[in-house]
Amino acid sequence: MAITTYAELQTAVANHLARTDLTTVIPDFISLAESRLSRELETRDQEKRAQATMTSGDEYIALPTDLREVREVKINLSPIRVLTYMSPTSLDTTYATDSGGTPQAYSIIGKELKLRPVPDSSDTLEIVYVGSLTALSDTNTVNNMLTRHPDAYLMGSLVEAYQYLMDDQRATVYDQKFTRIIEEIRKDEQRAHYGTGSLQIQSIYQRQNATAS
Repeated sequence: MAITTYAELQTAVANHLARTDLTTVIPDFISLAESRLSRELETRDQEKRAQATMTSGDEYIALPTDLREVREVKINLSPIRVLTYMSPTSLDTTYATDSGGTPQAYSIIGKELKLRPVPDSSDTLEIVYVGSLTALSDTNTVNNMLTRHPDAYLMGSLVEAYQYLMDDQRATVYDQKFTRIIEEIRKDEQRAHYGTGSLQIQSIYQRQNATAS
């Protein structure tokens, strides 16, 4: 059967399990699979933007709640100013005598961005980031991941289901299938971004560490 909606996905999971007593927990299996997809993938659907208005004298900006990785931080001036990432120590050392101004650099402290110089205006700051997948639910019955890769949702949900049932053998079999699908999605995303040429892709943390050093 085709899997195009959240309800159809739940039915497919139940059919594969050949169980009628797991209806209430199948949404949990799907949610857990979705969490793993969000952790292990960086798809176009996860690339997002968030804007915040800086406050004069306040060096902190709250990060998006679904943030996994910061790609870019910029201030919407003319021309646009792209901020440089620094480690917290480097940021404090570089701007030890900060007297305020337009931010030029940032670091990440917990769930907040730390800006330096400390803003002296209320300009708009934009964060380009990798976030979580849009979660499936009874009210949000479709997302792009389900549309393009229903097999990923199905295999991942079955992994969680068989772990719940303590069937290690089947859980291992479906986990292998799920892992292969994740790798195929990564390759598809790389081709979509960069074509078929050979390219070394660094994570944001590798880039940040290189900058900090």
